[in-house]
Amino acid sequence: MNSSILNTDIQHFINKNLHSNSYEILLKGTTFDSVSTKELIQQIEAKVKCEKKLPTWFNTPYIYYPNKLNIEQTSSEITATYKASLIHGKTIIDVTGGFGVDCYYFAKQFDSVTHCEIDKNLSELVNHNYQQLQVSNIKTVNSDGLSYLEKIDNTFDWIYVDPSRRNGSKGKVFFLNDCLPNIPEHLDLLFNRSKNIMIKTSPLLDMSVGIGELHHVKTIHVIAVNNEVKELLWILEHGFTDDIVIKTINLKQGNDDYFEFQLKDEKSLEFTYSKPLTYLYEPNTAILKAGAFNAVSDQLSVYKLHKHSHLYTSELLINFPGRCFKIENIIPYNKKELKQLAITKANITTRNFPETVEQIRKKLNIKDGGDVYLFFTTDVNGNKIVIVCSKI
Repeated sequence: MNSSILNTDIQHFINKNLHSNSYEILLKGTTFDSVSTKELIQQIEAKVKCEKKLPTWFNTPYIYYPNKLNIEQTSSEITATYKASLIHGKTIIDVTGGFGVDCYYFAKQFDSVTHCEIDKNLSELVNHNYQQLQVSNIKTVNSDGLSYLEKIDNTFDWIYVDPSRRNGSKGKVFFLNDCLPNIPEHLDLLFNRSKNIMIKTSPLLDMSVGIGELHHVKTIHVIAVNNEVKELLWILEHGFTDDIVIKTINLKQGNDDYFEFQLKDEKSLEFTYSKPLTYLYEPNTAILKAGAFNAVSDQLSVYKLHKHSHLYTSELLINFPGRCFKIENIIPYNKKELKQLAITKANITTRNFPETVEQIRKKLNIKDGGDVYLFFTTDVNGNKIVIVCSKI
């Protein structure tokens, strides 16, 4: 950590050049003796990435930024706020601290927070940033989190782990036992230090595989932001053997969508098919990731168009966790009939359909955008159809 970066004139340079071209700065160079041009560019690029993702850090003076990869891998403030709202207590330890965003929000829910980070430079700058953010109940420890747990006798109300989703030999990974640290391998140690464990994983992780790798899984949260799944959150409680609850949330600036179901019920529930009625519904991405296809139909009393289409319909409009449409027309997938509609611009979605959106646009010469929504899908009888909709 180069403390000269925090000098007033250097901070002014960083803030002044947030929207400058990094390559041009590198070519021109700078006149600062104590800070290299490369270090300045690193600060600029990392801070720019924080503007929307971490506005609290971006708007706080004299924050020291790590490389932009750390920013890309850290939780956003919106997801950190959500996960912190789920738990509370006196003590929590984050054994994979990183840039410390999650700990910042845990500090609002716990009396004492321990942030473990094996990278000395990152641990130092996180400690500095907490001072700038005026947080006093977080202890930063420059250590491998699991090694730290092995050395101490303390127990905690909660343990939080965000295992690295990258592995030197395998690139991006999709199994917990390929992540760093290997959570399944160290579950006994974690449960010796706390009865409650929260694990953040990539949305690429197969939930059924994760359930098989872990023990005492109580709840799985599927978290999306503006209909993009960002992370899976696993809540483990020592001794828990009841049915796992899946909770989905799509965070959307004050109009969040929530939906939950019991995992065992999804396999046993039966649903009813129907031809498209008055309204069409497309579940948000969190529900689709959770695989709540039967639970949605059962709980919300909507009909499925086809077993594999994952589109729903009803005669009366309901409050649905996803996109809602008014059906204007239903036609068979036939180029001649589609041409008669004279649609030159539309939003196209395919569900359980043999052609891609790109293929359809090229074939029918339909540009993207406008107020018309076309769903290319398969109905209950196996027919390829196009549902013409307007968005509600």
